[in-house]
Amino acid sequence: MSRLRRLLVQSRPRFWLYLAGPALVGIAYGARSTTDLYAPASLALLAYFLLPANVYLYGANDVFDADVDAENPKKEGRERRYRGDPVLVAAVAVSALLGVALAVALPVTAPWILAFLVLGWAYSAPPRLKTKPPLDSLSNGLYVLPGVAAYAALTGETAPLPAIAGGWLWTMAMHTFSAIPDIEPDRRAGIDTTATVLGETRALAYCGACWFLAAVVFGLLDVRAGLLLGVYPLFALGLHASDVALERAYWWFPAVNAAVGAVLTVGGLWGVVRA
Repeated sequence: MSRLRRLLVQSRPRFWLYLAGPALVGIAYGARSTTDLYAPASLALLAYFLLPANVYLYGANDVFDADVDAENPKKEGRERRYRGDPVLVAAVAVSALLGVALAVALPVTAPWILAFLVLGWAYSAPPRLKTKPPLDSLSNGLYVLPGVAAYAALTGETAPLPAIAGGWLWTMAMHTFSAIPDIEPDRRAGIDTTATVLGETRALAYCGACWFLAAVVFGLLDVRAGLLLGVYPLFALGLHASDVALERAYWWFPAVNAAVGAVLTVGGLWGVVRA
């Protein structure tokens, strides 16, 4: 039980919806009837991106970042340092195999699931995209891929390009924002990221710009979605104008993202009910 608790902590429960949420949105907009919401493909994708995918993504990150995390104060509270536990390594491997199995079982999702696995690995393991700005930011579009996979599973089609592009821009901003509290620990560890290169003020401006572009691109698909995503650049402006520490604001985002994602999901479900 102790090892299971450690494994769950390292899978970042606060952030589970960062992968499962896009899958939910993809299901909501890919469904053509209420039956699709409970289809085996929907349930399998949601289950995978809720837990195993998080174990894979964050577990690999912790294993390969063990030296860097020695300087990171975030690992002393809500997160946990990797201390050579072979159970975590095994769990990462099993989670990767489950992803491959899911791609084989649902061939239409294979490009997106495999891209998620490749980018998730390359981000933390060699070539360590996380240390190669701006690839660290760009590669985090992987968080959109669960939604694209879910949409493809139910429709047999690729999600609309504005949805993919807007979501990718949104994840780029979220990644860099999450790296701002790590600027000093990363610099001490000799790690380059988009945040360390830009510094706190310019990194926040970069996040605001990406969030603004995401809102504009989503607006090409649906004006209401664009307006909803507009909350993020406003949030960035508010943080810039206030004296709230970004280290504190970082922990608000699971709730903010859950609320925005819930509105998007309900919008999709409303369309399914009315169909």
